[in-house]
Amino acid sequence: MLNRIDLRGSRRDPRGLLPRAQLDVSQAVEKIRPVVAAVREHGFAAIREATERFDGVRLERLRVPAEAIAAAESSLDPQVRAALLVAIERARKVHADQRRTDVTTQVVPGGTVTERWVPVSRVGLYVPGGLAVYPSTVVMNVVPAQAAGVGSLVVASPPQPDNGGLPDSRVLAACALLGVGEVYAVGGAQAIAMLGYGSDGADENDRCEPVDVITGPGNIWVTAAKRLLQGTVGIDAEAGPTEIAILADDTASPVHVAADLISQAEHDPLAASVLVTDSPELADAVDAQLAVQVPATKHEARVLEALGGTQSGVVLVDDLAQGLAVVDAYAAEHLEIQTRDAREWAMRVRNAGAIFVGAYSPVSLGDYAAGSNHVLPTAGCARHSSGLSVQSFLRGIHVVEYDEAALRDVAPHVVALANAEDLPAHGQAVTARFAS
Repeated sequence: MLNRIDLRGSRRDPRGLLPRAQLDVSQAVEKIRPVVAAVREHGFAAIREATERFDGVRLERLRVPAEAIAAAESSLDPQVRAALLVAIERARKVHADQRRTDVTTQVVPGGTVTERWVPVSRVGLYVPGGLAVYPSTVVMNVVPAQAAGVGSLVVASPPQPDNGGLPDSRVLAACALLGVGEVYAVGGAQAIAMLGYGSDGADENDRCEPVDVITGPGNIWVTAAKRLLQGTVGIDAEAGPTEIAILADDTASPVHVAADLISQAEHDPLAASVLVTDSPELADAVDAQLAVQVPATKHEARVLEALGGTQSGVVLVDDLAQGLAVVDAYAAEHLEIQTRDAREWAMRVRNAGAIFVGAYSPVSLGDYAAGSNHVLPTAGCARHSSGLSVQSFLRGIHVVEYDEAALRDVAPHVVALANAEDLPAHGQAVTARFAS
C-alpha cells in the first residue's frame, strides 16, 4: 500500500528523495488575490459575494449572535464538553509555563536595558471547517493567546449550510467554554482578508475591526491569503497538509504504527504518512496491518488516497542513526519515536514540530489532550519554525535607560562607530549633551 524508498547504503542528503506533498502556494496567491483585494476595498459586500460563491451560504450578518454561541454550549454533547474541558485545563497548564517575564540587565552602573514582553492587542484566530470541523483548534489557538495576555480575541470559522449559515455548533461551543464572544461566520481567503483589513458589516454592531496577528491552520487558499497579508499583520505560519513521520525499529508494534499512519491520513487526501525504519520486516507487517485496518475506517477513500500518494511512504534505512538523519531532514510536523530507548533517540532529534515518545504517546493524544499545542509547522518548516505558543502572541521590547555618567563614559565609542559608518550626526546626538 505504501510506496517504498530504499536509502540503505546511501550517504546522499535525503531531502530531495523524501516524500512530500507538492503545493504551489504562489499560484494560489494569484488566484485569490482578487478576493483579498475586493474585501479590502468593499468589505462586507465582497465577503458576502465570496461566501455565497465558495461556501454556498448568503450571509445576512458577519458576526455570530451571542445567543447562538450560548445555545451551542447548552446543547453540546456532555461527553464532548467533558473532553473539551480536559483539553482546556491541560493546555492552560502547559502554556502557563511558557509566559516570559521581564528582565532588566545592568550593563554598567547607571545604564540598564530592560526587555519587556508585551502581548499584541488583538488577534484573529482561524478555525477551518472543510472536510472536518475542529473545536480542538479553538482550544489550541485561544489558550496561548489568553495566557499571553491578549486583550481582544476574535474567531473566524466558515459558515455551515447545515447549521443555518453559522459555524459548526461544536466550534461555537468551544468558543463559549473559553469565554470568546466575538465570532464571525466567515471562512477561506475572505476571512483572512476580513481579519487583516477589517470590514464593515450589516450595521455598526456587525463590524470587524482589524487584528494585529492571525493564527490557525487552513487549506491552501487560507495559506495563500496569509502570505498576501503578511506584513500587514503577523502570521503564525503557512500551514500545508498535515504530516506524520514515525521512526521505528523491530520493537514497534505494526498495529500501532498502522493505526497512527491512518490517523493522519484521514485528515486530507494530501496528508502525508511516512514510516522510517531499519526493519524491512516491520515495513511488511505494517503494510499487512494497513490492509486490515484501512477498510474498517470511516474515511476509507480519503485514507487510501493519502496513503497511496507520493507524499506518503516507507523509507528504509541501514540503522537508527541514519533514520535519525532522515527524520531530521524531513522535519515532520508530527514525529513519533517507536524504538528501543525511545526517549534517548527523541532527545537527539533537532527538527520536528512536536515529538511523541514511545508506544503510548500517539499523535492523536497531542491533537486533543496532551496539553501540547497542535498548531505546528509543516512542509519541512520545522527546520526553522516553532509551533504555536504563548510566545507567538508576545513582542520583546527593549527599554534603554542610561544616566548622564553612563552615557558620558561610552560616548567616545559611539562617536567612533558613527564616524566609521559615515554617520557623524549620530555621534553629534551624543556629544551635544555634553557641550558646555
